[in-house]
Amino acid sequence: MADKIVNIQASTPVEKDFQQVHDIVVFHRSEVARKVNTEMLQMAWEIGQYISARIKSAGWGAKVVDELSEYLQLQEPGSRGFGRRNLYNMVTFYDKYSTPEFCEIAKSLTNSLFVQRKTQSEFVQMPSAQMADSEIVQMPSAQMEFAPLPSILTITTFSNHLEILNRTHSYQEAVFYMLYAAQQQLTTNELRRSIVSQTYGSIMSKEKQFTPAMLSQYPGASFLLKDRLILDFLNLPQNFIEPQLHEGILKHMRDFILELGKDYVFIGSEYPVKVGGGTKRIDLLFYNRALHCLAAIELKSVDFQAEFISKMDMYLEALDRDVKKADENPSIGIILCPSIDKTMAEYTLSRSLSPTMVSEYQRKLIPRDVLIKSLHDYCRFLDQEISNNMIDKE
Repeated sequence: MADKIVNIQASTPVEKDFQQVHDIVVFHRSEVARKVNTEMLQMAWEIGQYISARIKSAGWGAKVVDELSEYLQLQEPGSRGFGRRNLYNMVTFYDKYSTPEFCEIAKSLTNSLFVQRKTQSEFVQMPSAQMADSEIVQMPSAQMEFAPLPSILTITTFSNHLEILNRTHSYQEAVFYMLYAAQQQLTTNELRRSIVSQTYGSIMSKEKQFTPAMLSQYPGASFLLKDRLILDFLNLPQNFIEPQLHEGILKHMRDFILELGKDYVFIGSEYPVKVGGGTKRIDLLFYNRALHCLAAIELKSVDFQAEFISKMDMYLEALDRDVKKADENPSIGIILCPSIDKTMAEYTLSRSLSPTMVSEYQRKLIPRDVLIKSLHDYCRFLDQEISNNMIDKE
């Protein structure tokens, strides 16, 4: 059964039976929500196409759209979403995503296992999702043929689409945020934050500062670990010190985890580990659910220095010896700096035997052509994650 969520650890046969029943409830509740979302998107798509066609061919203007809004609200008392602004949002939704360029990108990802799993169920057949990308829909009362809704649009909500439409600058970027919102299960506010903090560029970057051990032990790390974070929510002074950075993160832990990625679970601050006859303290310790490992984060208020790596190596060795559980993967290290000299980082990281990366909290852009290729790489990574999960369940 696909994408089930287990909320409790059953300890008796009866509790295991109860858990199975609850799994059924959770699964079908999510299917209902998924189907409702698909129908709401289909409605927005068709309304958007209808109004767009009338504006372009029949001379509808702002006054007519206002009158339509009033009419719909009278016909559907208590229903929300038919205001003038939202009707124009539906037009934008259709106009932007019915272009040949977008349709070509959407079609190229149609066979993605991740997209298929997010747009249809093993048990519930959803006509709208199956119909997309293949048939022309004709509603007799509307007296017009509607273009198919690209199935990839159904993996997230209409409110999320509005954020994506209003804040992204290319179709590749828009599709990435659809995939990312679905994979991370982002709310609209969380998605907005991800776009503002340029998650697209950070995830898709091909210039991440990884040790060879990170790349060999965690091949998927490139799409799970960000090489730069935006920490503007900390409101740090211009010349801040590490204790201020540390304290700010602890006060805004929810925002920090959202910026890192929702797979992180916070374990502790200044986490003690035994090294020799003394005790060392790791700035922040997390557990990464996607990688199934402990993640040590060292916070720096100065630019990257080579000696940071040896210190992290020591922390990771201590975690793996004394803290890591037998069924967990080797611990990883993230050194968070305001800036990185790439040459110095490359030389230093190349000799480290620990799975470590260096991240910075600074904005920067990467080339468009790299992002286009990376979009397909990201989709293949999501497919591999699903395949691995299916194998684990067997």
